[in-house]
Amino acid sequence: MQVSNVNDVKIYNLSCGKSLPEWLSDRKKRALQKKDVDVRRRIELIQDFDMPTVCTNIRVSRDGQYIMATGTYKPRLRCYDTYQLSLKFERCLDSDVVKFDILSEDYSKVIFLHSDRYVEFHSQHGFYYKLRIPKFGRDFSYHYPSCDVYFVGASSEIYRLNLEQGRFLNCLQTEASQINVCDINLEHHLFAAGTVEGKVECWDPRIRSRVGVLDCAMGSVTEDTEIEGLPSVSALKFNGPLHMAVGTSTGQVLVYDLRSTRPLIVKDHQYGLPIKSIQFHDPLELIISSDSRIIKMWNKDNGKVFTSIEPEADVNDVCLYPNSGMLFTANEAPKMNVYYIPALGPAPRWCSFLDNLTEELEENPESTVYDDYKFVTKNDLDELGLSHLIGSPMLRAYMHGYFIDIRLYHKVKAMVNPFAYEEYRREKIRQKIEETRAQRVQIKKLPKVNKELALKLLEEEDAARPLQKKKQKKMPNILSDDRFKVMFENPDYQVDERSEEFRLINPLVSKIGEKRKQKLKAMEMLQTKETEEEEEPEGKPSDAESSETSDDEKGWVEEVRKQRKLLRQEERSKRQEREKEDHQTTLKPQFYEIKAGEEFRSFQDAAKKQKMMRKTLEDRLKVEEKLGTLNVSDTAVGSKQLTFQLKKSEQHKKRQEAEKQHREERKKLRRSAGHLKSKPTKGRPFY
Repeated sequence: MQVSNVNDVKIYNLSCGKSLPEWLSDRKKRALQKKDVDVRRRIELIQDFDMPTVCTNIRVSRDGQYIMATGTYKPRLRCYDTYQLSLKFERCLDSDVVKFDILSEDYSKVIFLHSDRYVEFHSQHGFYYKLRIPKFGRDFSYHYPSCDVYFVGASSEIYRLNLEQGRFLNCLQTEASQINVCDINLEHHLFAAGTVEGKVECWDPRIRSRVGVLDCAMGSVTEDTEIEGLPSVSALKFNGPLHMAVGTSTGQVLVYDLRSTRPLIVKDHQYGLPIKSIQFHDPLELIISSDSRIIKMWNKDNGKVFTSIEPEADVNDVCLYPNSGMLFTANEAPKMNVYYIPALGPAPRWCSFLDNLTEELEENPESTVYDDYKFVTKNDLDELGLSHLIGSPMLRAYMHGYFIDIRLYHKVKAMVNPFAYEEYRREKIRQKIEETRAQRVQIKKLPKVNKELALKLLEEEDAARPLQKKKQKKMPNILSDDRFKVMFENPDYQVDERSEEFRLINPLVSKIGEKRKQKLKAMEMLQTKETEEEEEPEGKPSDAESSETSDDEKGWVEEVRKQRKLLRQEERSKRQEREKEDHQTTLKPQFYEIKAGEEFRSFQDAAKKQKMMRKTLEDRLKVEEKLGTLNVSDTAVGSKQLTFQLKKSEQHKKRQEAEKQHREERKKLRRSAGHLKSKPTKGRPFY
């Protein structure tokens, strides 16, 4: 067992230690335990909890009694009974397992997705059925209400297999070229699929239609991230009805609220490796995300790191035992690691003795010291030219920076700045000289940094001496306090008198500051003479000074106003300079600017158009008939004009000629009836 303390959180690696071969007798095992301390401290929580070469996936049944893991070589499945703390059974498979899931409460119903497109179903007794999907699969999810299994992979389609009917249903067609991961929300059964293009498509299984698309690739790109290419979705996990975590191939984890398209928080693993697994820990509101190098536990609200685990081998999968602080990992190594973190929760019921064991170990705490490593930030790496080592074994990501070997750091620092050692040597010599000077006869002299503040503190101390009673304890002085020692030695702590805040506060103590400056000059003159005797510091202020303070109080408001006026004038001058620079800059013509040409000639004839609109319709038609054109324009808008010319077809001309001949014939045959007049007869009514 190995104990580590990362960010003040105890992590117990229960699988760490030497493993004994099976052929050794009990007598030889006891002899090894007496000789070797590592073998004596070894904790074998579950017997034979390993694989021949590599472990790919690991799961815990819903009842918490069985732990199932797949590995290679040969491809196999191993099931462990936690109540017996041993291996229950082992089954060999035909091909490697991409992913598997336990459909029942115990181990009786298991589904496997193989690397050769086969889907295999196992029951309690063993193999049950096998079928094949059209494309290579990468992930699947089981929808319990409808008994549908959704398969995604190297295709734009989502294959649906109904386990009740035993047949494939109509596929769901997506806009993606390939799909990496998928997940189903247990609250409202929303199905989500993460694509290669960095998008998450959400589908409603009830109506079999897409209800939304979320672009995660743009949300993962920030000012600090440096990525090559478009990040794809590599992990996906729902938490409750509204929250979802998405992992990208560039090492970022994005937490979303389904009601918003913007991520609530973006967490970068800083290794640039794809996120392989995401787990939620609801009691502490943590997210457990992992890539192949590190497992990080951080707060889902503010992104603060809770703790982290860095296994020796690459991580393939992470499984959190429900309602406990135990964590299982599938690695690129024969051993499957078992971690126990008491801060996450208690030990499971089948290994409750771990709580007593860890309590005894915590009584003798051990401090973790990183003497052989140097902590550097990303800016430090850019200055040293080591940013290309991010993601390599030379750097270990921790909090907001990295740990680097101290020997490598010194070598690179010497190459970047060859005179750094000389500067360091001079600084050390100066510090030693000052330490020897301090042993001599002490002469009251002001420090090099914040002289005015030190003089003010000395004056206040001298003024408070006669007021203190003998029985009262002497108040500590800031100048002699080691906690504030750096404030008067490091130039970075120098008060900036040009800042806006200082200028607004400075008028309140301006005249007092002028007197202190005069006193500082006098003291500097005395120090330059290098006299061993120094005058005693001044005592209480005289009556003249006390009378002047009342005048200072009256002029505080006016001085504050003056400083504010000066600040406003400076802002105005800066603003005027910016405006002058803006006027001096020449704007280049944009692609949407209108240029003079034949097509815009109508804008120049606005006066002619107005005169034409004043005329009657008959006059306008006559003018248009003379020109042979018909113009239809929108004068209200003034931005559109349509011009066309009427062309008569031959049929139309023949028809007009025939009508004209018919009219002439009618005129010839027509007789006038003007001489006929109707006269009503007498005695008969006229109807």
